[in-house]
Amino acid sequence: MNDDARLTAWVRGRVQGVGFRWFTRANALEIGDLTGFALNLEDGRVQVVAEGPSENCHRLLEWLHSGDTPGRVDGVTEIWGAPRGGYDGFAIR
Repeated sequence: MNDDARLTAWVRGRVQGVGFRWFTRANALEIGDLTGFALNLEDGRVQVVAEGPSENCHRLLEWLHSGDTPGRVDGVTEIWGAPRGGYDGFAIR
C-alpha cells in the first residue's frame, strides 16, 4: 500500500459553514505528503481530492468517516485512481 493514489470523495451532510474544508486541509497536512483540495459544491456537499501515498489517502478517508469532523457527515462516496499531479500543497477552494 505504498503506491501513490488519488482519492476523490464527496461528503454529504451538514458540512458547509462549519469549518469542514479548513479541518480537512489541517488533517491532510497533519497526515503529510498529501496534495489536493477541499471544495464546497452547490448541492451542499464537499468534494475532497487527495493525492499521495495510498496509506495516507486511506487515513484521510478514515477521518472523513470518523465522526471527528465538524458538522455532521451523513455519508461519503469515494473513487480511487492514479494521481494526476499539478497540485501545489493542499488547498481550500
